[in-house]
Amino acid sequence: MPSSQHIDLTLIKGYLEALDLAVIQQMLDLYIQQSALYLLAINSAVVDDDQKSWQEQCHKMKGAAASAGLSQVHQKLIVLEKSTEDSETKNQHLQALRLLNQQAIAEFQQWLAEQ
Repeated sequence: MPSSQHIDLTLIKGYLEALDLAVIQQMLDLYIQQSALYLLAINSAVVDDDQKSWQEQCHKMKGAAASAGLSQVHQKLIVLEKSTEDSETKNQHLQALRLLNQQAIAEFQQWLAEQ
């Protein structure tokens, strides 16, 4: 199997040893739902120019991404969580985060389909 660009295969394979594939699929489905909510909340923080909310929402999504094994999303959020840039720059970061999140989810779904 080729190495993963977006997901932590060591973590996910560890889950697979302990959990049924259907449970891992449910975990990913839950992450997809939650990340959509986090992204909306992060967007609201940008619109409202609310630094505290920005940090809180990035922090929450960072934890969820780590638990789901989405390593690049997690790494991006480590940086974004501490960002104090202006709203326009944060909006650009948010767009990049959305794309990265979509790519990671797609890669995880592809991995699941191959199991």
